Amino acid sequence: MTLPPLRDPYYTYRYRRRLHVFRVLLALMITYTIITLFAIPHSGWALVSTVMVMGNLPHIGGVLDKGRQRLLGTLLGAGLGLTLIMLPLGLPALVPLGALAGIGVATWVTFSGRHGYSGLMFAISLLLVIGDGSHDLAIGLWRAFDVLLGTLIGIGVTVLVLPQKATDMMRFMLADNLDRMARLYHVHTTSTSSTDVDTRALLKATSSLLIKQRNLVDAIHREGRLDRDELDDLISLQRRMLSTIELLLESHWTTRDGHDRIEAMEGLRHEQHRLARELGSLAFQVRTGQTIDVVVSQFDLQRHAELAGNARGSDDRMLFSPSGYLWLNRELARLTGSLVSRLGGLTRLPSKRLRRASGRKWAPSSTTLDHRPSPSGKQDDTNPP
Repeated sequence: MTLPPLRDPYYTYRYRRRLHVFRVLLALMITYTIITLFAIPHSGWALVSTVMVMGNLPHIGGVLDKGRQRLLGTLLGAGLGLTLIMLPLGLPALVPLGALAGIGVATWVTFSGRHGYSGLMFAISLLLVIGDGSHDLAIGLWRAFDVLLGTLIGIGVTVLVLPQKATDMMRFMLADNLDRMARLYHVHTTSTSSTDVDTRALLKATSSLLIKQRNLVDAIHREGRLDRDELDDLISLQRRMLSTIELLLESHWTTRDGHDRIEAMEGLRHEQHRLARELGSLAFQVRTGQTIDVVVSQFDLQRHAELAGNARGSDDRMLFSPSGYLWLNRELARLTGSLVSRLGGLTRLPSKRLRRASGRKWAPSSTTLDHRPSPSGKQDDTNPP
């Protein structure tokens, strides 16, 4: 049974920009309707808070993290502001001095930390409550209420209306990277490389997705499916695999002899093509939420040991390039096996919803490498989230 498009996680990922714009506008409409119906004073701050908490974060984990920090900073900042206003002391300078002290402490505590946004919201909420010096308690309370109202509406719309999970974004980015690495490796191992494959563009796109995955770590951790150590391992393995493929793509020989030795290694190309197919199969299983059961075949270097170890050039000098080239291929296979093992150990990675939606046309075949997965080419909403 195929899921309807609006419940398909890949649909919300592919059209995340459009859906995020829709959610932001919907949240603003809800906020505006509430503040208009109930004639809430100083209501502009509710609208501002709605936009600020949603910002450019289309996924649940990011908004939850940002919303939590915003709520914490707002409650503490507004609480201190109200306390300063209500103190029965006839010292006019007490309120601004207390505010400065509070902002200084908050800035010190959150400096270079994950809760920097809480410190910012603490300062903003505190300054909103104490206002321009009139120290009106009613104004302070209304402003604090507006900030909380806008924040809660932004969180609610993000969680309830066509939600986009950071975990799913990570999954699809990982699958995209595996597809790209499979193509890069296949191009390298094909004697007649396709002229329409821009390896530099693929390398750049893969590196870009690695950076985006790193930026999703906190949001994914907030969603509770994967922890930071697991995510760090996945990103690290991808980075090392990409570096190995890049070294293979940049492999050059100072003499023709080394290249001829490698071409003479019977079965090497078959092993390379098999690894490329296994990378494609892994990408397919990750993207469609299946249990990871790819078996990565390791390179049999022993069969090539004689050709590589005894390689000599026409001038009778030892050739080290064949051995180094074989080692790079073996290392890529080893890293791929480690990634398969890591993914297979993540019990919360498989997804029933994705398996139900896996019959869609965009899913690439797991048995061939001639597919052109849409994430590697042009698609909607390819800008960073």
